[in-house]
Amino acid sequence: MSILPNRRIVLGVAGGIAAYKAADLVRRLREHEFDVRVVMTASAREFVAPLTFQAVSSNPVHCDLLDAQAEAGMGHIELARWADLVLVAPATANVIARLAHGLADDLLTTLCLATTAPVVLAPAMNRQMWQASATRANVRTLLDRGVSMLGPGEGDQACGEIGPGRMLEPDEIAAKVATRVAARFGGGVLDGVEVLVTAGPTREALDPVRYLTNHSTGKMGYAVAAAAADAGARVSLVSGPTALPAPPGVERIDVTSAEQMYAEVVARAARCDIFIAAAAVADYRPARVAEQKIKKGDGPRSVDLVRTPDIVAAVAAMDDGPFTVGFAAETESVRAHAQDKLERKGLDMIAANRVGLPDRGFASDRNALSVLWRDGARELDLAPKAELARSLVALVAERYRAEHPA
Repeated sequence: MSILPNRRIVLGVAGGIAAYKAADLVRRLREHEFDVRVVMTASAREFVAPLTFQAVSSNPVHCDLLDAQAEAGMGHIELARWADLVLVAPATANVIARLAHGLADDLLTTLCLATTAPVVLAPAMNRQMWQASATRANVRTLLDRGVSMLGPGEGDQACGEIGPGRMLEPDEIAAKVATRVAARFGGGVLDGVEVLVTAGPTREALDPVRYLTNHSTGKMGYAVAAAAADAGARVSLVSGPTALPAPPGVERIDVTSAEQMYAEVVARAARCDIFIAAAAVADYRPARVAEQKIKKGDGPRSVDLVRTPDIVAAVAAMDDGPFTVGFAAETESVRAHAQDKLERKGLDMIAANRVGLPDRGFASDRNALSVLWRDGARELDLAPKAELARSLVALVAERYRAEHPA
């Protein structure tokens, strides 16, 4: 039996070629026992007939804002109130722009403004449109308002080009929506659990101008925080400097240096159930920070370095501390180094990845992980970081529940 029976999804279908996939998406959502009502824009009806969606959803299809019959029954406000979640798939560049600017010039944009339910978009457009500065700005605006994005994916496009902009496949979208709804209404694998995550690099100052750091962008840690929130956890994210927006529903605490991250984590660790240390924390910092900019000289210059606090080891050593998950970025002998770190620092679990490869790791949107714990291991194959994070969080939840049965 699904934990989601009769939960209500409004599916907005906008006018792109990916609209043909939305009919299959309705079927996939119904497999999760969602009650689905479809709202179509005028341009979407140029690609797929409303009768198709009526047949697969077993519900009337809503098309017009000023429909006398609809306003007499389930009008746009009632439809907005009815939804447990509003999903727009495909979400075209046009719809994203109109939502970002608060327009309400058709039924879909009006109900998105009127609803108190979460709004989730599955973008679909040409790669150049997705990468355009206007689209990126509109997406950032919506993310800052708490709207979620599923995708886009990468690959062949209807226009013949290859790149980011494809709508995710219907089964993947439906699974992600089911996870989010389960987390919202209870039943997520981490429902009610307190999770603390670290992400991003740290910066260790040399002088007022320069600092030591690494190549981390925070993408993996932010994906883990988002996945944990989707799984029902209450998530705090201690983040080094990144350009990423905070995941919806996640409390973000911004820090710069390793010592600042250590202080924030230690202050919170005793109150959390799971600690996932995904940040790339500097192991060393300059022994002295110059008060003024260091001027270039004629000869070589050396910098004395001292160790920074070992955050994950400190948390793992706490009495009655949280279930502690470390990360290890390695360039060789990944499993051996990870096993050593797991045992030496007393971790409950460690996720190790190979860096220095062109298709994964730092700055990439994809990664692969070798996950180890005291009496087991599992390989998580190369995948988009958001997908990989969900797999990792599911595995963390499995091991946590095994050690902390309800």
